[in-house]
Amino acid sequence: MSGRRPPRLYVTPGLARARSLEAEPGQAHYLRSVLRLGAGAPVAAFNEGDGEWLCRITQADRNGVRLTVERQLREPEREGDLWLLFAPIKRARLDWLVEKATELGIAALLPVGTARTQVERVNLARLRSHALEAAEQSERLSVPEVRSPQRLDRILAAWPCERRLIVCDERGGAEPIGEAAARQPSGPAALLIGPEGGFDETELDALGKLSFVTHVGLGPRVLRAETAALAAVAVFQAIAGDWQRTRMR
Repeated sequence: MSGRRPPRLYVTPGLARARSLEAEPGQAHYLRSVLRLGAGAPVAAFNEGDGEWLCRITQADRNGVRLTVERQLREPEREGDLWLLFAPIKRARLDWLVEKATELGIAALLPVGTARTQVERVNLARLRSHALEAAEQSERLSVPEVRSPQRLDRILAAWPCERRLIVCDERGGAEPIGEAAARQPSGPAALLIGPEGGFDETELDALGKLSFVTHVGLGPRVLRAETAALAAVAVFQAIAGDWQRTRMR
C-alpha cells in the first residue's frame, strides 16, 4: 500500500483516537477477500460528523475484521446542500445516475412519481449501496440520503419553502440554467428532473404557481433523463454550488 491512499470505509459516527471498531460483514469481506489485506494494513474510516481517520487492521480472519483508530486525516467540513428529485428510470441507468450524482456532491436523492413515470418499483437497498460505494471512492465525507419514492404532489405539499426548487422544463422558453444558477441566493436548493416522457402539462402548470419554483432550460437538445439530471447538477455545482472549493488531500 506504500504510496497509495488506503481504502476508505464509511462508518457510523464515533471515530476517536485509539478506539477499536469492527467492520461490517460486507466491509470485512471486501478488505479480507477482495483486497486481501491483513493485520497492519491501513484503512481510512470516515463520516460527515467525525471527518476521516487513519485506522490500522488489528484482526482479519473468519471472525471478522477489527480496526484501531490512529489519527485524524481530515476534519469534518461543510458540504453542499443540493437535492436531486428525479422520476425513476430503468435499473442500469438509474444505478449509474445515483453513482454519478453522489460523485457530483448531491446531498439527497428523491425518487418522484409523476403522471408519466414509467418505472414504479425502486430497489432502495441497491441504490443506497451504490451511493455508499460512490462516496467511498470519490473521497467525500458524507453519503447522500436516498429517500423512499413519493408522488410529486405529496412532495410539493410538504416542501420546505426556504429551499429553492429548480425545475428543468423541457417545453422550451425558460431561462438557461446557467443564468438561473448565477442568481441563486445562498441556501438550500433542489433540482427536479422529469420522466422520459416529460412532465404532464397539469404538473408544469401547478409547479408554475409555487413561489419557491424556478423553471429553467437545459439547452437546445433533447436529453435523456439521466443525462439531463447530471448536466443540471454539474452546471449548478460549477456556478452556485460547492465546486468553488478545491479538493482537499
